[in-house]
Amino acid sequence: MSKGERHPMRTVIRLCAAILVALALTVAGYVVYLNVNYTRIADGIEVSNEGAEPKTAALAKGVTYTALTYNVGFGAYTPDFSFFMEEGTMKDGTPTQGEHGVAASKESVLACTEGDIATITATTADGAPDLVLLQEVDRDSTRSHHVDQCQAFKEALPTYGAFYAENFHCGYLLYPFPEFHGSVHGGLLTLSDVQGSAVRRSYPIDESFPARFFDLDRCFLVQRVAVEDGHELVVINSHMSAYDEGGVIRAQQMALVMGVLREEAAKGNYVIAGGDWNHALCDSQELYASEQAVPEWISTFDESELPEGFSVVRPDNLEEVATCRGSDLPYVEGVSYRVTCDGFIVSSNVQAVATTIDTGYATSDHNPVLLMFTLA
Repeated sequence: MSKGERHPMRTVIRLCAAILVALALTVAGYVVYLNVNYTRIADGIEVSNEGAEPKTAALAKGVTYTALTYNVGFGAYTPDFSFFMEEGTMKDGTPTQGEHGVAASKESVLACTEGDIATITATTADGAPDLVLLQEVDRDSTRSHHVDQCQAFKEALPTYGAFYAENFHCGYLLYPFPEFHGSVHGGLLTLSDVQGSAVRRSYPIDESFPARFFDLDRCFLVQRVAVEDGHELVVINSHMSAYDEGGVIRAQQMALVMGVLREEAAKGNYVIAGGDWNHALCDSQELYASEQAVPEWISTFDESELPEGFSVVRPDNLEEVATCRGSDLPYVEGVSYRVTCDGFIVSSNVQAVATTIDTGYATSDHNPVLLMFTLA
């Protein structure tokens, strides 16, 4: 080899080094991008009514009203959909892992959303319940093909007030491969057939890297409705963290919302808290037939943590119908894990019964829970 010639191996090494440097700079740039786009919404922000101004100005004592809580799963969860962040185990020890980061198609999201609307509007003899508490409602997200679910629900109930609180917003997530979860704008939506005001309360979250990009800005929505006796009905729409190893963050979230319940009851107000608690309610963690073990994300709700005078409303069909199916596998009845983690907590001056509506998980990985209540 002459003096002016380069050794082939040296050229390969330099090329590989250049590629590694480019990759490192790309990863570093992407991390910077995610952090620049990472913000937390302040606590205690007043939420404006995006819907109609309902005709009913105040609720009356002794009258039966209805409320519904429903996690609509951003329109992705047909029975064959499994979610990339969910892991499980079969009872024989075989590990299971969800696959998808994005709904199958825009048409599928639209169909699921229309199915959810049909369920909501058929729950009572008069149509939709007086209060509708929805979770995982997307406005403009890659995972739901940019379908504006919030607008669809508002249009389905055009005479209702509508309060929306974002609890998941992030830059473009390049994960999982090849179905990138993408950018997300989703949250809680409370639809109300009675006038009221609302405030967004921020939950504590895991702000470590990279967890904060997958469990961003959890919150609960507090709506206040006047009652004819001069007090208020305080309605809480909540969605707690799910993938929280050891349940540390959920314990902090539970302490916060329980404190709000206690404070409102001390004022003499009526309190109803509904939503997806991501805890097994009513000792349901092993209640339903399944070929899967209880997954690690399940935390058991300890009713001794409730403030004095509060109780979980046990659905009258609890043993027959669960509110949530595991999403580490496509849904198969009798095989997939199921649990009741959606429902209502009420104060002692609210008389209530509940039932879980069996949708067969056709349009979501959750079933809605209907509450019939009277202010006593």
